[in-house]
Amino acid sequence: MRNAQTVREDRDIAEVVRIALVRHPHVMAVELVGSRARGTPSPLSDWDFAVEVNDFAGVRADLPALVSELEPLSQQWDRLGPDDYCCYMLMLAGPVKIDLIFPGVPHRPEPPWEVAPDTLDGIDQHFWDWILWMAAKEQGGKDDLVRQELRKMSEHLLKPMGVDRVPGSIHAATVEYLAARERLESSLGVHVSRRVELEVLPVLRSAQRGRTRPEDAS
Repeated sequence: MRNAQTVREDRDIAEVVRIALVRHPHVMAVELVGSRARGTPSPLSDWDFAVEVNDFAGVRADLPALVSELEPLSQQWDRLGPDDYCCYMLMLAGPVKIDLIFPGVPHRPEPPWEVAPDTLDGIDQHFWDWILWMAAKEQGGKDDLVRQELRKMSEHLLKPMGVDRVPGSIHAATVEYLAARERLESSLGVHVSRRVELEVLPVLRSAQRGRTRPEDAS
C-alpha cells in the first residue's frame, strides 16, 4: 500500500506537469496514464502523460519553453517510439522520467545515432533516459523486454560508439557506455555534462544491488 506522502508527491508531480502544459492555447488536455495512473508503478517507473493538442506543430515549437519551469536535466524527442504517436522525453532531478505522449501524431523511427562532437550530448541524454526506463521494466519483472531493449540499444546507440558486443545486462550496458563515452570525449575533444548521470547512476546501482543474490556478491 502506498503511504500518504507518496500519494501527495504523485499528485504534486502530475499537477505541476499539467499546469506547465495547459497554459498553451493549443493544448486541450493533459492526462496521467500508464502505471502511475493505475497506481501500480515500480519505484523507478516513469510518468506518462497523454497530451491532446489541436495544433501539434505550434505546441512542438513551444515545448522547450513550456517545460522550462520543470527545470529538466535533459529533454529530447524519442527517436524510436511507435509509429502512431510522438513522445517528448524529460528527465528531472530525482531522477524523475517524464514522457509526454501525443496520440495520433505519426512518428517515423530514426536511424542509429551518428557520433560527432555535436551529437555526443544528445546520445548521453538518450542513454540515461533509456537505461532508467529499462531498470523500471526490470523491477517490474519484464526481463524478456529488457533483453530486447538491450539488443536495440546496442544497434542504435552503442555500436555507433564502438561497442561491438550486445550487453547482457543493464550493468554491462552502463559499464560499456561509460568507457565508450570516455574514449569519444578524448578523441572528439568534447566534454559531456554529468548532470543526468549523477542523478541516474546511483539509483541504477541501488536497483542492481537489490537484485544481487548473496551468492553473486561473494
